[in-house]
Amino acid sequence: MKKKINLKVKENDKNFRLDVFISNNSKEISRTRIKNLILDKKLKINNKIILDPAKKLNPGDKINLIIPEPKKSSLKPYKYKLNIVYEDEDLIVLNKPSGIVMHPGAGNFDNTIVNALINYDKDSLSSIGDKLRPGIVHRIDKNTSGLVVIAKNNQSHENLSLQFSKHSITRIYQLLVWGKIRPSKGKIETLITRSSKNRQMMMVSTSKGKMAITNYQTIELFENKNIPTLSLLECKLETGRTHQIRVHMNFLGNSIVGDDKYKKKFKKIKNINPLLEEKIINLKRQFLHAKTIGFIHPKKNKEMIFNSILPTELETILKMLRKTSK
Repeated sequence: MKKKINLKVKENDKNFRLDVFISNNSKEISRTRIKNLILDKKLKINNKIILDPAKKLNPGDKINLIIPEPKKSSLKPYKYKLNIVYEDEDLIVLNKPSGIVMHPGAGNFDNTIVNALINYDKDSLSSIGDKLRPGIVHRIDKNTSGLVVIAKNNQSHENLSLQFSKHSITRIYQLLVWGKIRPSKGKIETLITRSSKNRQMMMVSTSKGKMAITNYQTIELFENKNIPTLSLLECKLETGRTHQIRVHMNFLGNSIVGDDKYKKKFKKIKNINPLLEEKIINLKRQFLHAKTIGFIHPKKNKEMIFNSILPTELETILKMLRKTSK
C-alpha cells in the first residue's frame, strides 16, 4: 500500500534543499530514497511536480511526497550455498566469497547473491529499492570477499540506509598492496568521480565527484631480497564510494595485489620463491577482504559488530610471505 508524506515549510526552513528538508522531517526514509522518488516524479510542491532534489524552499510551500507500493520481483532463484554469519527477523549478515556479484546487472542476471537470496527465502527481503536489488543495502565488488548486511524488511532497509548515509557504519577491510606506504598510517581524503576514459572505473578528481575518506594503517611489511616489497594494510572507511579503497590505493601508487583494473605496471619479479610467485600471479581476485562490519540494529537499537577471517587463498599468500621473509 502506498504512503504519503505531507509537509509545510516554515519561516525558519527558508532556502533549505528539498531533499534535506524532507529527510530532516521524516526520519523513516533515507535521503537517497527521497532523491530517487523526486526524480521518479513522485513529489509535488504546491500541486506542481518537482524533479530537482536540490530545489530551495520558500515559507508556506506545501510538499506532497508519494511512496509507492514496492514492486514485486521476478528474479530467478539461484541454488547457491550462502555463508550466513547471522540472521534474525530483520536482517542477514553474509560472508560473501570472491567471484560472485551482489545483484543482477549487464551480462549476469541469474547467478548473483540476490538470486541466491531469492532461492533461500524469496518472501523475506526488503522491496523498496531497485526491483533487481531486493534486500541490498550496500555492495562489495565481485572479486572482493567479506561481510555484507542484507535487509529482510523495508523498515530495516530504511534504517540501515540512513546509517550508511550518515557514515556511522563500521567497515574495516584487510588488503595486500605492492610496495611500502609512507607514512605507514594516515587518512586519504579526495573527491572520487567516474573515469572519463573508462566508464566502468572511478578516479580521484580535484574538482568534481563525491568526497571519499579512507583511514589506513600498515599491519605488516614484507621486504627482503627474496620477495617483492608488499604491505598488509587495514582500511577503515568513513565513506563508501564505488571502488573507494582500490582507487585510493592506486592514487597513492600502491595498488592492491590481484587488482585487474586499478594496477600499476611492475617490473618482473626476481629472486622469488616460485610457489609464492605462482600464487600471486594466478590470484583470480584482488587481495581485498571486508573483515569487519558494525551497525546499530534497526529494531533492537543495540550495536552489533561482526568479524571474519581471510579466505584460504589470501591467508595462504600471507603464510608464504611470512615464511619467506624470515
